[in-house]
Amino acid sequence: MITAQAALETRMLLRNGEQLLLTVIIPTLLLVLFSAVDIVDTGAGEAVDFVAPGILALAVMSTAFTGQAIATGFERRYGVLKRLASSPLPRWGLMTAKTASVLVTEVLQVLLVTVIAFALGWSPHGNPLAVLLLLIVGTAAFSGLGLLMAGTLKAEATLAAANLVFLLLLVGGGVIVPLDKFPDAAQSVLGLLPISALSDGLRDVLQHGAGMPWGDLGILAAWAVVGLAAAGKFFRWE
Repeated sequence: MITAQAALETRMLLRNGEQLLLTVIIPTLLLVLFSAVDIVDTGAGEAVDFVAPGILALAVMSTAFTGQAIATGFERRYGVLKRLASSPLPRWGLMTAKTASVLVTEVLQVLLVTVIAFALGWSPHGNPLAVLLLLIVGTAAFSGLGLLMAGTLKAEATLAAANLVFLLLLVGGGVIVPLDKFPDAAQSVLGLLPISALSDGLRDVLQHGAGMPWGDLGILAAWAVVGLAAAGKFFRWE
């Protein structure tokens, strides 16, 4: 049942035009634009080496947070979650299926971003296991926050808030604009955001060949614990 529901969730996600825009088109366009055109000073080296890790982080956020929050919020509004909750599929099974759908979509996103980045001259370094762990913990962090928003706000409010957060974190989360371009006071705050931790962690590994960025991983783990715990406690099914 979980496998069938996960397959359904994945098909619905990929068929949704707005979600496809968030998960595929926008990250791809940003990767090509900021890698090919000298818009933002990304420091020494090729621009794509700085931009690609940030776009990978953006892809995770767009699917695990923005896309999942909007889709789940409207499913809750139209009573879909209520009906599914009364089906033979247990509630934990439904959440597992949604998580599996997010992971499948992210795999497709990572493959697409990687292929395009290589075509643009990307030269990644570092340990793939460190990258994988960062992506998994980052997914948990964003998924918890997305479910918390979808389970507590009205669908229209979730739609507006999720898209607003996406835009704000795109600009101020170190995805494309380096955090050192912001004032010192702002850097200390922005560095604690999950998108900043994921972007910087991936950049440390893939661009600079560093080992496991434990500080960034710790920030993501803290967001994951808090977000998932809060979603589990406050999520309303109807």
